[in-house]
Amino acid sequence: MTALRCCGVLLAAWLIGASMAVAEDQPSAAQMMDDLMYGRGPIGGHFTLTDHTGRLRSDTEFRGRLMIVYFGYTFCPDVCPTDLQAITIALNALGPLARQVQPIFITIDPERDTKVLAEYISAFHPSLIGLTGSPAEIRQVANAYKAYYTKIGDERTEAYSIDHAGVIYLMGRNGEYLGFMPPQTSPERLTEVLRTHLAK
Repeated sequence: MTALRCCGVLLAAWLIGASMAVAEDQPSAAQMMDDLMYGRGPIGGHFTLTDHTGRLRSDTEFRGRLMIVYFGYTFCPDVCPTDLQAITIALNALGPLARQVQPIFITIDPERDTKVLAEYISAFHPSLIGLTGSPAEIRQVANAYKAYYTKIGDERTEAYSIDHAGVIYLMGRNGEYLGFMPPQTSPERLTEVLRTHLAK
């Protein structure tokens, strides 16, 4: 599947999600996708969140390394674990170079995820850091990255899922935005992209 087609599929998924539920305090799915696709406005920025061990972590700690940022949630049935596994395989393929890359998983479901975050990320690359915070803190960071997500509830029960973008963000050694990769990007492609930027 070409990158253009992948982005088209992604946009369609976001628009469907947006029609099913309206998220608070964020731009529309279409606007966020447009901003990502065409580089409109800043993407990323400073954050301080709590990691899976209870320690406060800031993006500035990772200067000098590339940073992979992924927004997801532990109850995600397919996209999140698939993408995190692809990131794990890509980092393993880099060998010693992987020490120059910091993968970060930011939960978009802090109400359910905070207590299980450490166990969840232990299934993936050992350098993966899980981050959580208050719903307002998470929303602020997600908006800065133009990462769309919204809860979709079941009126008959208290259960809910989260419609989300599943975009893999790549940030540079100085915290600058380098680009994004769509959901289900192959480990081989991730490895190729990381090697290209590590060589610069």
